[in-house]
Amino acid sequence: MSTMSEPGRGSVPRPSGGIPHQDKTSDHAPLQAGEEIRVWDPVVRIFHWALVVAFAAAWGLGKFGPDEMTLHFYAGYTVAALVVIRIVWGFVGSANARFVNFVKGPRKILHYASHFASREPSNCPGHNPLGALFIVGVLIVLAMQIGTGLLADPEDYINAGPLAKYVSIETARQALSWHEPLSTLLLIMVGVHIASIVFYKLYKHEDLITPMFTGRKKGL
Repeated sequence: MSTMSEPGRGSVPRPSGGIPHQDKTSDHAPLQAGEEIRVWDPVVRIFHWALVVAFAAAWGLGKFGPDEMTLHFYAGYTVAALVVIRIVWGFVGSANARFVNFVKGPRKILHYASHFASREPSNCPGHNPLGALFIVGVLIVLAMQIGTGLLADPEDYINAGPLAKYVSIETARQALSWHEPLSTLLLIMVGVHIASIVFYKLYKHEDLITPMFTGRKKGL
């Protein structure tokens, strides 16, 4: 006769040794109050903060830096490398880093959006459906920004992108005409991201910043 009692409703499964469950993803039920899991691995966290610095540097050097854009290019190459790493990690990384585990279809996105105004914290063990949609959008716009920068040619024979010589002058000019508006769009997206963090903190009492430093999230 077993002496192990049946887990109570809402209890958190634990593997042998009493170590808390570590691999809960956004496909699982929301976190229970007091439940703490590892949500972001080191690669995701380093990518996030490195991208903040690299994008800020690329934008600032492009707007206010020296006329010769060498430093802007280096910052842009850093952004490009980070985006490539994140996309690859989205297929081979830890559970919550993989696109297959957090990118949702229209039905789940609309369902989450319909409850967005609720003051209850989402307690999603990873990106919530709207956040996932936003992340994919940011990666797409960043890829477009990188591509236009590589192809752009401002006709000064100094600041042409490294791939401009392989395309027609019309294509290089078109890339240049898109490059700055895309940076403005990215700034708007950064503003939306920051506003969302503030909204979740003040309205839903859900902290989205600390897990991006510690890698851990606790249910409320």
